[in-house]
Amino acid sequence: MDFGFTVAAYAVATVLFVLSLGGLSGQESAKRAIWYGIAGMTVAVLAMLVGPGSGLWALTLVLIAIGGVVGWQLATRVQMTQMPELVAIMHSLVGLA
Repeated sequence: MDFGFTVAAYAVATVLFVLSLGGLSGQESAKRAIWYGIAGMTVAVLAMLVGPGSGLWALTLVLIAIGGVVGWQLATRVQMTQMPELVAIMHSLVGLA
């Protein structure tokens, strides 16, 4: 893909992320804001997968799947009273990336 497409896709993803964060300020707009965030992340991941230098897309998908499984396992084991610990675990995983 063209580099301009990738830059444009990242710009769209950025706008969607900003809309998502802005929408989380109220209960009535939070549901729409979550969908903005999902769409923004989808656009960003797709731009990364099809953009320039994307020869290792299969490895990328495998690593995303592994991260999803690990995150799912950690999230299903934690009780609501342990939510601060879950956030700390997730931040640790982001730090490892």
